[in-house]
Amino acid sequence: MRLQERYGAPDRLAAVIGGGLAGSEAAWVLARALGDRGRVDLFEMRPGRMTPAHSTASLAELVCSNSLKSELLSTPAGLLKADLLKLGSPLMAQALKCRVPAGRALAVDRIKLGETVTQSIGAQPGIRLIREEAADIPEGYDTVIIATGPLTSGAMAEKLKGLIGQESLYFYDAIAPIVETGSIDMSIAFTQDRYGDDESGDYLNLPMERDEYETFVARLLSAQTVALREFEKKYYFEGCLPVEEIASRGRDALAFGPLKPVGLRDPRTGNRPYAAVQLRKENEAGDAMNMVGFQTKLTYPEQERVFRTIPGMANARFLRHGSLHRNTYINSPRTLNADMSLKSAPGIFLAGQITGVEGYVESIAMGHMAALSAAARLLGRPFTPPPPATTLGALLGHITDPARAETFQPANMNFSLFPPIDDEGKGRKLRRAMILERAGKEMEEWMAGREDVD
Repeated sequence: MRLQERYGAPDRLAAVIGGGLAGSEAAWVLARALGDRGRVDLFEMRPGRMTPAHSTASLAELVCSNSLKSELLSTPAGLLKADLLKLGSPLMAQALKCRVPAGRALAVDRIKLGETVTQSIGAQPGIRLIREEAADIPEGYDTVIIATGPLTSGAMAEKLKGLIGQESLYFYDAIAPIVETGSIDMSIAFTQDRYGDDESGDYLNLPMERDEYETFVARLLSAQTVALREFEKKYYFEGCLPVEEIASRGRDALAFGPLKPVGLRDPRTGNRPYAAVQLRKENEAGDAMNMVGFQTKLTYPEQERVFRTIPGMANARFLRHGSLHRNTYINSPRTLNADMSLKSAPGIFLAGQITGVEGYVESIAMGHMAALSAAARLLGRPFTPPPPATTLGALLGHITDPARAETFQPANMNFSLFPPIDDEGKGRKLRRAMILERAGKEMEEWMAGREDVD
């Protein structure tokens, strides 16, 4: 029986496949735009079918870090958050309600966020949550948004492969371990943000002297990792490299990367350590800590053996081990129209990480844009995308500009996505400030002239 026969069909019926960040945002925004003129069916296969990375049945579950990155408006990531909040992004609003201290970054209690989003979407009259796997494109819908994310099921991946006429691309992503706060040796650890006041801040630091650091790196490089299957190529996203992969690139690669000690001072010595492992609160209670930058593909026993050699972690209790999983995405510039619909099937839109954006907020942003585009089509209105010089327009350009097809790789929000600015006689810092200033102005102008939805 088709779903519209089971539930009854309103004038305009839309389906969103995937209840992650992008899918939840898309369903919520689309239902809000349609109002009483339509309904959105949100398909989520969990808990009936889980993925290698998810651990709950909650919508919008975060499976990697609990950080949504910087809130500073002087950064592309911070401005993107501000732009989404101006648009009334429901998931960004929920994230602010679930935040935990993280210095200048927005970090959240991942369990609370998932539960809050699930409850909120369940209370929306225009959304029907269907806990079933969509192994195919569901029939009888006026439009469909696919937001199945990097962990798209095999059946849906095969369907997409048929629709776009090419093999899906993929890369590997890794998640960091979480340890119990009470198991950390506080006689060694100290609290301080980089460049923050001594003995204050949101990060717990485990300092290393040079000999301790070099011993740790040697053990890390000799540890056993989870083997890749023969038919799988090894692609890593540079923004989320396994810690052992970074270490393999040079003796001091970690000391200049996730273990960089700049802006920190060990209160026991009064000096800057040679390296420092940072831990960030994983939840509101603060009884769990995320090992910042410690994404890994070490086996579980090796993680405990090697990471317990870090000063202060000799008795660490692991609440979650790090792991490696395959992330699937498509060559969007080759397959998507400018409005995020498939060239081969214009009634189907794609959203989130499967389009080749990387990052939590970026996924939310593309879920929001796909919903606005789909709503405009359903309501018979034009969809005018944000200008390329804005944060949202720059992300859209990255995944829809055909000129990027030959060299396409996943990307998060960064300065390289913006159109260049006249740099004659201007330094790098000033140019970047001008790019963000231009982005803010053009966003305001676009919002003032929008005609796509009420």
